[in-house]
Amino acid sequence: MDRMFFYAHSGLRYLVLLAGVLAIAYFAFGLATKRPFDKGGRILGAAFAGLLHLQVLLGILVLVTRFYYPALIGHIVMMVLAAGTAQATSSINRRRPQPGYALPLVGAVLAFVFIIGGIMAIGRGVFTTTAM
Repeated sequence: MDRMFFYAHSGLRYLVLLAGVLAIAYFAFGLATKRPFDKGGRILGAAFAGLLHLQVLLGILVLVTRFYYPALIGHIVMMVLAAGTAQATSSINRRRPQPGYALPLVGAVLAFVFIIGGIMAIGRGVFTTTAM
C-alpha cells in the first residue's frame, strides 16, 4: 500500500508541473495581450490548485505509511506554501470586481518556485525518478 501512495505522489508531480507551466503561459499571454480574464483562466487556475491539493494529500498518505527523515520538513513546508499560494491568489482574484491575469500569474510563478524548491529539499532533481 505504501508503494502505491509513493508512486502516485511521485507520478502526479509531472501533472502538477505541466499544469503549472500551462497556467504560467496562459496567464502571461493574457496579461501581455491585455485580454479580460476569462473562463479558461479560472479553469486553469483551479486545475493547478486542485492538483496541488491532491499532491499534498498524497504526500500526507506517504508520510503516514513510510519512514520519516529530517529533509522532509523542508519538502512539506515548501509544498504547503505552494498549495496555499496557488489557492489564495486564485481565490482573491476571483473575488475582485475586475479579475485580471497579474495576481494569478504571480501566484502560479511563486507556487512553481516553491514546488521546485520542495522537490530539491529532499535531494532529488525536478525530473529524476527514484525507486523508493
